[in-house]
Amino acid sequence: MDRSYTTYAGAEVIDQGMRDVTWEEIREMRDQALAASDWRALKDVVLPNAWKEFRDLLRTLPQRFEDPNDAADNFPEAPSDE
Repeated sequence: MDRSYTTYAGAEVIDQGMRDVTWEEIREMRDQALAASDWRALKDVVLPNAWKEFRDLLRTLPQRFEDPNDAADNFPEAPSDE
């Protein structure tokens, strides 16, 4: 999850930094990622280990980090289908 921001005045950069996120935002992103990959976990589909690990990391994200910013900075990336 990208927390960085840049503020412009015309073409001039006037501020850059990292925004703070809330647990609500983290959970919303996590829930969306789980929902988008639910079809991979159907009974008649063989779920590769990379996808099992990804979905497990998503489910345990709030338990693995005390701060939502840390969770955002370590948000798991979906594996490729290669």
